[in-house]
Amino acid sequence: MLKHLAGLVPLWFCLVGTTGLAANARAAEVDIAHSRISIVFRAMAAPIEAQFKRFSAKIDYDATKPETAKATVVIDTGSLDLGDPEYNKVVVQKDWLDAARYPSAHFNSGLVKVSPSKTLMVSGQLTIKGKTADLSIPVTVKTENGADILEGKIPIRRLAFNLGAGEWSDTSVIADDVVIAFRLVLTK
Repeated sequence: MLKHLAGLVPLWFCLVGTTGLAANARAAEVDIAHSRISIVFRAMAAPIEAQFKRFSAKIDYDATKPETAKATVVIDTGSLDLGDPEYNKVVVQKDWLDAARYPSAHFNSGLVKVSPSKTLMVSGQLTIKGKTADLSIPVTVKTENGADILEGKIPIRRLAFNLGAGEWSDTSVIADDVVIAFRLVLTK
């Protein structure tokens, strides 16, 4: 049963980011070694977290003009690690991420608004498995050891992206709600 659950995880990878080039923003390098994109979902009522091992991100961010931030995030759908090689094989198959046909998921940012609490509300489009959805993502920005860090969580419904087709569409086994969590560390 757990073997089949692994296939569910990839849907959530959609998660992430902000993209593009903005005037007065600086292109930042993303420290992939210290950054993370993961998904959290429930399988048979138990929480499961899995991490994407390969992704890239292009971020333009200026702390003095956060509303000009832009980003593009690309996630390698075949890199989802559920912690078990057998589950990892299932999640990349056609019913789940279909990594052979859709080797990547993308997020491209659009409008960025700064809330009174200094949280960035990033609008953009998430594309997973050929399906695109408009999203608005709250992104927290903080500085640690001289690096800007962008963090956020994106709730999605896996079935809206055809993640978990066939026997996996039963949400009593694997919940429809998935959270894509990200922590992107920008170098200066």
